[in-house]
Order: sequence, then C-alpha cells, then structure tokens
Amino acid sequence: MPTLIAHRGMSSLAPENTLSAFSLCKDSKVRWFECDVDILQDGTVIISHDDCLDRCTDKKGRLYDISHNDLSTIDAGSWFSDDYIGERLPTIQQLISLINEKELNVNIEIKSCAESAKLSHLLIDNLILALEKLDPQRELIVSSFNFLALSEFKNKRPQTKVACLFENNNIWDDWHSIIEWCKAEYIHPEDKGLTREMVNKFKASGVKINVWTVNSLSRANELFNWGVDGIFTDIAHKFPSKYKY
Repeated sequence: MPTLIAHRGMSSLAPENTLSAFSLCKDSKVRWFECDVDILQDGTVIISHDDCLDRCTDKKGRLYDISHNDLSTIDAGSWFSDDYIGERLPTIQQLISLINEKELNVNIEIKSCAESAKLSHLLIDNLILALEKLDPQRELIVSSFNFLALSEFKNKRPQTKVACLFENNNIWDDWHSIIEWCKAEYIHPEDKGLTREMVNKFKASGVKINVWTVNSLSRANELFNWGVDGIFTDIAHKFPSKYKY
C-alpha cells in the first residue's frame, strides 16, 4: 500500500509540528507523519521547521538563543486558532512518547543547524540518544537536505533508515553518488518538476521514493501509478481510506 505521510503532522487542521497536529494523525487513520528537529542553545532537541520563532509562535528571535526553560512561555498555537492557545513547541522526548502511545510511524527531518557545526553535532548526538526510547515496533525514517549531517547520523546509527532530500533545482547527475555516500534507503525528491523518467531512474537504483509536498489528489494518484512509494501531504485527511490503515 502506498505510504501517506502527514507533512508536519495534520498541518491544515492544527498548528504544524505540534503534538496536537501529530495526535490528529491517529484520529484520521493516517499511519505516518513528518516533523523537523532543531536544537536550542542548551542542547534541547525540539520540533520546529524554522530556526526562528517568528512565523509559528507568539515570540520572535532564534532558537539558538533560548533554552528549555523558555519553552513554557512560548505559545505555538494561537497564531493558528483560538482552539490551540497555549500549544507548546514539543521536545524530542515528548514526540517519542506520543509516537509510542499513539502507535504511529515517523519521518524525522534533521534541519541544518545555522548556528555552528558544534551544535549540529550535538543535535545528531542528542537525537540518537532520544531515539533509544522509541518503541522498536514503530517505523522510522530520518531525512535531511544536509548530506553531511545525514551521513554522520547514519554512521552513528546504522540501523535507522535514512533519506536524502532534494529540491528540484539540486537533483543533479550526482544524486546517486550522494545516495550511496549517505547509505540511504530512500530518496525524497520535490514534486515540482518530477517526471516519470526521473522516477524510473530512482527505482532502477534500488531506493524507495517518497515525494514532497503533494496537495493534489490527482497528482498523488499519478505519482502512485508511476511507482513512487509514498508522498508527503498537508491534506492527509482528504485522502480516501484505501491510503490509510
């Protein structure tokens, strides 16, 4: 069965990358969701797409300038709806507890830490430490646009499946070498500009293919007919039951 992955959780129904957005996957019978991890100055790994607070919270400033103690003062839900006033930025520990409780599967994207290589290494190490608490029955993919970080993660935790993320404008002829370098089981290409010929090349290389971000039911159907293994989408709740469990 093709894999339907809720992009940043059920991000059209609840504020993205929050426990509420992830919890709604279970309610909508969606087995997989995607989220992003970054790091605070004190080494706390949190779930956030951006490295600043401005877009999805009631505060402004960089993640790298705050610590775990600041999280209780940051509202990550009121921008989306009054129903989510008081929603917090989740830590990796809270995320893993929810995954285990709800029996969900997850794609964790490692963000490129813009602060320093030192914090990037700490992000990888602390993520790996937190993953030790993940129920072994849960399925996991770790992905990144940062192939240096992804390769380091894979070398340190070889049992985890990893995916190389590509935008349309950087899938050059060396994509296969990058896949081999990172020991990746998946390629995650951007939907924009993706052709059947490209999909056939990816499939011929032996990797699995999950495409981001597909918000058209007809386009999703076309991609599945081409043989892609999964898609990331903001509208997972709108897909028919044949794509769900």
